[in-house]
Amino acid sequence: MTLTRRHALTLGLALPLALQIRPALATPETMRAAIKGFTGGAEVTEGGIELKIPALVENGNSVPLTVRAESPMTPEDHIEEIAIFNEINPLPDTVRFRFTPRSGRAEAQTRIRLNGSQHVTAIARRSDGTFHSTEVNVIVTAPACRES
Repeated sequence: MTLTRRHALTLGLALPLALQIRPALATPETMRAAIKGFTGGAEVTEGGIELKIPALVENGNSVPLTVRAESPMTPEDHIEEIAIFNEINPLPDTVRFRFTPRSGRAEAQTRIRLNGSQHVTAIARRSDGTFHSTEVNVIVTAPACRES
């Protein structure tokens, strides 16, 4: 078969469709690496932080979450930062909230996108350099972040 200009044009138009670029997915390993980057490899204690997120989500495009860490929020003892991590979104480091003693409390609300069922982890960094975490398994029936 001889390659004609018509065949070459047809192939040239079909090639971009065959090579669609899709966002890369994070993995549990990339989430652990992101957490290690946040904590500097320090030990993370379970508890001391609360993550409210629905356990079953119909649509992953807008998932509400509230995170709250226990702290007196004094200059000597306060939460400096809370980070939210996920397992399979394109970027595992989802959102970070920074606090000072003047914040009054370490609490934040937002909405995130979830690219399917996964574990969502919240980690709080205290002013004394310790870290506290909690994890919620979220089941998503209609994932976000994916292009069809």
